[in-house]
Amino acid sequence: MPEKFIIQGGKPLRGTIEARGAKNAALPVMAAALLTKEPCLIDNLPLIEDIFRMIEIMENLGAKVSWLGERKIKIKCGRLNPENLPCKTVGYLRTSILFLGPLLAQFKDVQMPPPGGCVIGARPLDTHFDAFRQLGIEVFPKGNFYCFKKTKNSSDSGKREVVLREFSVTATENVLLRSALFAGKTLIKIADQDYGVQELARVLAKMGAKIKGFGTHNLEIEGAKKLKGFSHKIISDPIETGTFIAAALATRGDVLIKKAELSFLSLFLKRLKDFGANLKVLDDDSIRILPSNKLRIDKIQSLPYPGIHTDLQPELGLLATQNKGPTLIHDPLYEGRLKYLEELNKMGADIIFCDPHRAIINGPTPLHGIEIPSPDIRAGAALVIAGLVAKGRTTIHNIYQIDRGYERIEERLQKLGADIKRIKD
Repeated sequence: MPEKFIIQGGKPLRGTIEARGAKNAALPVMAAALLTKEPCLIDNLPLIEDIFRMIEIMENLGAKVSWLGERKIKIKCGRLNPENLPCKTVGYLRTSILFLGPLLAQFKDVQMPPPGGCVIGARPLDTHFDAFRQLGIEVFPKGNFYCFKKTKNSSDSGKREVVLREFSVTATENVLLRSALFAGKTLIKIADQDYGVQELARVLAKMGAKIKGFGTHNLEIEGAKKLKGFSHKIISDPIETGTFIAAALATRGDVLIKKAELSFLSLFLKRLKDFGANLKVLDDDSIRILPSNKLRIDKIQSLPYPGIHTDLQPELGLLATQNKGPTLIHDPLYEGRLKYLEELNKMGADIIFCDPHRAIINGPTPLHGIEIPSPDIRAGAALVIAGLVAKGRTTIHNIYQIDRGYERIEERLQKLGADIKRIKD
């Protein structure tokens, strides 16, 4: 049954919270387990819908998944069958596209239904298809499926080069996954280097692949005919850390975030300090956010890593409604990413849309509670923060989208003093 959040706003957040494991690192690492028949142990998984869906697809393919603890699993693959990809579940999950890499490394033909995910504008798979074609794989539509077929040019030896059409996290990961069982060398140019890519590269190195150019936009991977199992603990989620930082600042709270992954948030934190945020980075992977009454945000632009992550743009957009003066917000990546601003306008914000990628937010403006939907994971989290700021009662529907990326966010915010409840819709 669908659920919704009921939020009574106006209370500053106070207390301590921990960041969970990184969703966008866990998913490609789980996909890597399909490349070997040896056991693979993955720890610090976030208990969220996207992880559960990923496990469901893997089990359909033939993997055996066992829970060894609250957040730890063992994956053991026997004989995989790509014909058993569950269409409905694949349609829920954008990162189901990551099954293509390991499956095309082992099978001549693969058919996949269109993957799902957040509706944040046009998110074509052309970069993936183009990369696979450069690897000698024919790609064509057939009915409601995408079909992938190896050609003579997809030989598993020698040296090859892939130039990605854009900085794409999942396309970079897919090429790495496909190339890990390729005995020759693959050079990936225009490779993305966000935290999910770097985590996957570390795991593939543990499995026996050799990777050069780590942390750069030119990656070289030399695969192996047989890969080993691995044991890996997923890093804390930098996006979740950024979300809680924004929530504390927006409510003028005093919050300590533990197990904070800050290494991928350098520019995000730098700009927040420029804007007047009162932040204290501690030595034990913690960060404390103190009340900041003079925030002034002039411009927010999301860019590929090491820029400000597009997944944190909605949280910064919400924060801009509470700071003094105009803020230009620019997300060149997705033309649907700013749709959450329409909901903020309904709550009392003063936002002018310039085009699908740019808007001007004039603040500060008091927000008032209304009924709103959760359009996607990150916008949904931003609207939860809006509800915490707003006067009165805010009702957020379609919270399944939020559950896809944040583990029981209402229970964790309650421990910080938030008045938020989950009820059946």
